[in-house]
Amino acid sequence: MSRADSVQQMIVDAIPAFTDNYIWALRRGDRVAVVDPGDASAVLRHLDRTGGHLVAILITHHHGDHTGGILELVHERDIPVFGPTVRPIGGINRPLEGGERISIDPLGCAFDVWHAPGHTLDHLIYVGTDRVFCGDTLFAAGCGRLFEGTGAQMFDALARLSRLPDATRIHCAHEYTVANLRFARAVEPDNAEISERIERELDRRARGEPTLPSELGLERATNPFLRCHLPAVSERVRSVRGVDARSPVETFIALRQWKDDFR
Repeated sequence: MSRADSVQQMIVDAIPAFTDNYIWALRRGDRVAVVDPGDASAVLRHLDRTGGHLVAILITHHHGDHTGGILELVHERDIPVFGPTVRPIGGINRPLEGGERISIDPLGCAFDVWHAPGHTLDHLIYVGTDRVFCGDTLFAAGCGRLFEGTGAQMFDALARLSRLPDATRIHCAHEYTVANLRFARAVEPDNAEISERIERELDRRARGEPTLPSELGLERATNPFLRCHLPAVSERVRSVRGVDARSPVETFIALRQWKDDFR
């Protein structure tokens, strides 16, 4: 990397896709890596608009809205495609299991790879120095549904994320924030920070802006799935759902089931 390259800041763009997905684009100069490119056309438009050249792809899990654009994007491009190995995903040439550290040299960045089953059994999280790309594990004010893993697995993944520094930026894959906050308010109706955050995020959406990335400190203050250790949350689960949760993981499981039913 040249001296000029080394002083360029890395920019992270949210590329909207489908109804509520974000494909994350990491950009330094004209070099771009993307996370979970479910829609190749959205990525190609971004590259055309920014004059970028795709240098790497990172995949968190096998769902089609995260993987559907891989093969089109790698056509005639010899680039690394990092992703899980639990089941075959077309186009992945850098298979990961979790526990690795990967480098994207053209961007001058590196990530620790965590295996985080819960939403799916193959789910990975990419943890950088000040940001994480967490797919459908941790959402702003929420967490992913349990399609394949267990509640205990998801709880463990979220607990591990929750130990990162407050300023860690949370790059999740969906614009679910306002709906998640409405549930959070039902869980903690007296939490003033949740009410204040709802107003801020509604204003952002009214301006057409994404609510992401979030920050971990904010999530710990307003995301009920990171607050299952609090007596107020377990008591609310007991009073609303009739579940006598005796541990944070039992509270989490009851809370996730409540969220599945919440309208």
